Amino acid sequence: MNQQVIGKYRWTICALLFFATTINYLDRQVLSLLATDLSKEFGWSNTDYANITAAFQFVYAFSMLFAGRVIDKLGTKRAFVLAITIWSLGAIMHAFAIGIGEGINGILTSLGMTVVPVSIAGFMMSRAVLALGEAGNFPAAIKATAEYFPKKERSFATGIFNSGANVGAILAPLTVPVIAAAWGWQMAFIIIGGIGFFWMAAWMVFYDTPASQARMGKAELDYINSDCAVVPDPAAGAPAAGIVKPKTSWFKLLGYRQTWAFALGKFMTDGVWWFFLFWLPKYLAATYGLKGTDIIVPLAVLYSMTMVGSIGGGWFPTYFINRGDNPYDGRMKAMLAIAFIPLVVLLAQPFGYISFWVPVILIGIGASAHQAWSANIFTTVSDMFPKHSVGSVVGIGGMAGGMGGVLLTKLGGWLFDYYGAMGQISTGYMIMFSICALAYLAAWSMMKTLVPRYREITDL
Repeated sequence: MNQQVIGKYRWTICALLFFATTINYLDRQVLSLLATDLSKEFGWSNTDYANITAAFQFVYAFSMLFAGRVIDKLGTKRAFVLAITIWSLGAIMHAFAIGIGEGINGILTSLGMTVVPVSIAGFMMSRAVLALGEAGNFPAAIKATAEYFPKKERSFATGIFNSGANVGAILAPLTVPVIAAAWGWQMAFIIIGGIGFFWMAAWMVFYDTPASQARMGKAELDYINSDCAVVPDPAAGAPAAGIVKPKTSWFKLLGYRQTWAFALGKFMTDGVWWFFLFWLPKYLAATYGLKGTDIIVPLAVLYSMTMVGSIGGGWFPTYFINRGDNPYDGRMKAMLAIAFIPLVVLLAQPFGYISFWVPVILIGIGASAHQAWSANIFTTVSDMFPKHSVGSVVGIGGMAGGMGGVLLTKLGGWLFDYYGAMGQISTGYMIMFSICALAYLAAWSMMKTLVPRYREITDL
């Protein structure tokens, strides 16, 4: 079909998902950019900081599991509104973390329980609320992509909206240190956290299910559903008559190797991205003395590199698909090639003595590869599972990825305190960079072992 004839409204939806993901990552990165100054102000150790970030990842992990179910139940439009409302409020809560921490400790004291430092309690609670809302972004975005794009375009669309993570990661160091320097760290959380409410207004106006979307023509709707066994009836605004939307239990989904392949792939690799996101500012401060506005340019360059991986990684499988591979096999071939790229991170510490730009560039290449991997691993779900269960499967994988992130974050905090006390913190970073470099080949091997050949799920 001619692209101009069938219309392009689905790319408007992709743009909305891109901006939602940008805001998602802006909000979650504010803390990491202020971590050095906040650690000094409140006396946090690396383990304290790891506990605060782990609180986000732990709640995010379990929320992802339920987020998929909520999205499948409420529908993409209402679920996204709920998610961004919660996470925007959670982001703003960080500005009031001390008062929140005092309230938490007051409750703990009245119950005869051990209190924790006020700052740690307040920031952990704020991170938990932020995580609760942010867990809805990717399951909802993947579900919207499955609704609005045929299979052959999904990894490219996913790569585009997923690149919003990179844009958010770029914009954060360009804005957060400047806002904090001008008006204080509290205003950085308030201003960045408030952006989500503007996006929500646009989402309410422009999003609806494809069958009910007045701004989209029939030719584009037919194109979207060109690889579906059952094509929705646009006049009815719902599935064709006689088709009942099934509900799938988690236990049934866990009975499929495809679910476990996705979950293990996420468990093995999501923590790498969390580590880069939450620990790079502290790494540059501890190793090279860069902090505050000094980290603006290095982090902006690093995360700019990741956009290449996100969009290029989304396109990469089409090379194999156009040569005759089915979408899943094409994606797995692309993911194998991508899995070798993070090995360059092994060189970050040995050659870091030359300049801080050496690890910045090498880690940027590894982070770019992660985004390419992420664009494809998400899409393996919509390749194999029916649309009504995509949100739930992504939620299961998201929970696994979040738990992997918790373990890697806690390991990092312990290693950095342990080796830092010995004056050898670089050894701690070498160990963590080695784990990050090898994670993708290990993950691909597990996924391929579980699902050696493509098989679409048709009995849900």
